[in-house]
Amino acid sequence: MDSENLHRRLKKIIGQINAIDRMIDEDIPCEQILMQVNASKSALHKVGYIIVEGHLEHCVKEAINDGDADEALSDISTILEYYSRL
Repeated sequence: MDSENLHRRLKKIIGQINAIDRMIDEDIPCEQILMQVNASKSALHKVGYIIVEGHLEHCVKEAINDGDADEALSDISTILEYYSRL
């Protein structure tokens, strides 16, 4: 997993959230605030996707290579359950 990439993305999201907080205080129109909320949600969803992708590439692949298909399938199922909640 590319932790540097994830940290960079998360810092950007934190900046977006702080900007949303300021927008509320500055009485910015709701449509503009909601656009920023949606952009933040999309960015956070992408972070989740990158984490899932990394987990599949490393942990699940390793379990399969070690001959533990049941563990790999269980892992995939758990990840899909968590990720689908986002």
